[in-house]
Amino acid sequence: MFDDLRDLYQEVIFDHNRNPRNFRVMDNADRKVEGFNPLCGDRLTLFLKMKGNLIEEASFQGSGCAISTASVSLMTEIIQGKTEAEAEELFKKFHEMTTGKDEHFNLEAIGKLAVLAGVREYPARVKCATLAWHTLDAALKNEQQSISTE
Repeated sequence: MFDDLRDLYQEVIFDHNRNPRNFRVMDNADRKVEGFNPLCGDRLTLFLKMKGNLIEEASFQGSGCAISTASVSLMTEIIQGKTEAEAEELFKKFHEMTTGKDEHFNLEAIGKLAVLAGVREYPARVKCATLAWHTLDAALKNEQQSISTE
């Protein structure tokens, strides 16, 4: 059963890598932050369109490994329609899941982001998965400088 679940998770990651969602420049973005992972070479620019404290729209441009691309693609899908506080809570949960700080993490609490839970077993890949989320954190704080995982 675990092998079937792992295969499903891998297929979701491959799908989001091959067909990333929200992959486009947003001309009318309220917030724009660049992220870079020098270890893997992942680069992205995150765009957010805000309506008050609500993330009305999210998109990205860039290039990276399959995990990085899948992570940002999934993230942009999930955060649309969320408040800044809800997105910050997702960031915290995602970070806990991927860094392995909680041995008994509730995967149901993270929804479809659980497909990236396996990166916790590969420390070098954690930065690939979390780059988008650290970039989102900076965008939510309305920071302008580029984010680096180093």
